[in-house]
Amino acid sequence: MNDRTNRSLALTVLSFVTSVLFLAGCASGPAGRHVDFSNYDKTLTEQVTDQIKARVATRLGQGKNLDDRYFIIPFAYENKGNDPAFSHSFLSVIRVFADDRQPELDPGLKKMAWKGREFEAFTISWLPHDFPENPNLCVFEGFGAVLVPSLNKCPLSEGKSFDLPTTLKLAVHEKEAVGMWGPYEISKPGFDLAVQRLLLLHKGTIKYVADDRRYRKDLIGFVYAPDRTAKEVYDPFTTSASAYHK
Repeated sequence: MNDRTNRSLALTVLSFVTSVLFLAGCASGPAGRHVDFSNYDKTLTEQVTDQIKARVATRLGQGKNLDDRYFIIPFAYENKGNDPAFSHSFLSVIRVFADDRQPELDPGLKKMAWKGREFEAFTISWLPHDFPENPNLCVFEGFGAVLVPSLNKCPLSEGKSFDLPTTLKLAVHEKEAVGMWGPYEISKPGFDLAVQRLLLLHKGTIKYVADDRRYRKDLIGFVYAPDRTAKEVYDPFTTSASAYHK
């Protein structure tokens, strides 16, 4: 393995680590600086996907794309109380195909197109399989569970990786603040690693258990507001956040 691949894989690992940090570490100053209502009539999913497409397009540039390009986008959300049971981190992964070349598609991934660029994308959002219907998440249970993982009596449950629209709907349902980082460019080995992880999760052999044992960089915020005139909007971000509604 050469130095370039090592550096690329190191970035992948760093970005995966970033994705499991909750928004508690995102705001270091007074919250609620300014909420932007210019996209309020769009759903949260539309706002997020618009940001992803625009930012990936910027990174690709105007010229021809001679090689496949790979990106990851870490996310996290939390409620106003920053309760671990209502906090979640997840990750979207994108492969943009080289221009004028017939790609070899990854099994189970759907080919899509936007403004002349073809790509495939997926999300790893690991939660209990019935979380949308039963969002009662056990995080810590038992004396010393917060400090010692082996003392945590929360049971293992059947896990499931949800797609991006489903995960964002969970955040909307709880009126949560959503943070998005990146996109960060990674190497093909990093992308392949993520695909392998997704396929492994889909096999259903790995169980789910919550844990909350504690980057402010390049963070995009989305916050719930019941209407355009709302004054007390929960906004943990130190820069402008985009408002959304149910």
